[in-house]
Amino acid sequence: MTYFVTRATGFIGRHLVAALLRRDGDIHVLVRASSRHRLDDLVGRWGRPDRITPVVGDLCLPRLGLPEEQVEQLRDTVQHFFHLAAVYDLTADAARNELLNVEGTRHAVELANALHARHLHHVSSVAVAGLYRGRFTEEMLEAGQPLPGPYHRTKYESERLVRQLAQVPLRVYRPAIVVGHSRTGEMDKVDGPYHLFEMIRRSRDLLPAQLPLVLPDLGQTNLVPVDYVAAALDHIAHQPDLDGLTFHLVNPQPQPGTWVFNQFAQAAGAATARATVPPLLLPPGLLLRAGTLPGIRQARDNVLAELGIPAELLGVLGFPARFSSLRTGR
Repeated sequence: MTYFVTRATGFIGRHLVAALLRRDGDIHVLVRASSRHRLDDLVGRWGRPDRITPVVGDLCLPRLGLPEEQVEQLRDTVQHFFHLAAVYDLTADAARNELLNVEGTRHAVELANALHARHLHHVSSVAVAGLYRGRFTEEMLEAGQPLPGPYHRTKYESERLVRQLAQVPLRVYRPAIVVGHSRTGEMDKVDGPYHLFEMIRRSRDLLPAQLPLVLPDLGQTNLVPVDYVAAALDHIAHQPDLDGLTFHLVNPQPQPGTWVFNQFAQAAGAATARATVPPLLLPPGLLLRAGTLPGIRQARDNVLAELGIPAELLGVLGFPARFSSLRTGR
């Protein structure tokens, strides 16, 4: 068994590689020349340097920058090609999202086709659902959903692209919001719900923990620990007769945003929310739309910056869609 993994040094990728190392086979991992030191550190952590082969390349180049002789060497040997490389950052601008999410996917598919990979596993995101309201199934993609930002749009476009260009058997995976390891809590960066931590820390320092807070209704969110996502990827990828299908790597029971906030607040010893402002009194997206009014955007962004919360987070605090995962559950 031979594997090829893009972004093996990323948060999901490093846990996926650890899972693959529990199976037989060699693992080729794409790495930029400037990131070799990160890969070397991880190889020491994984503990099987004899089974890890670094492949120096670049998402921005056709076929990920691999020379023809290297393509020939790997052709017809790769059973599983995992494409995880993408921008996972709500604050990244449109150009960076386009370059890495869309063009990077194009180049990865080009390489998978050239290698005649037995299976191409594309890691997408539930962000493709955008602001769709209602039940979003694993069979759906183009549903007329509004796409509120560059990350949503480019994840949607990259999934469409991989379906159009793949000439090898394809499986698509859509994780929800990936958070730290379920046992250790390990996380690699501040993103998504972690942006709330500074606000929670400040409330802990300023307010008694017994003081009940009132928060706007944050709607339903969907958090999954990284070890679940990696284990699900590893398991589903090795099951027979699933090519052409999509899998939602989500929590079957979405979590209320306020409940999530309270879990973090309790862990920090901070005040928790005992009540929420109903949506009728605070329409969803009100703060986001307020940022378009003259004179208000700067004040809003100043307050958010002081709390360490990017303005982009306001548009994705909750999911209007409920993600079905019946196929993944089976």
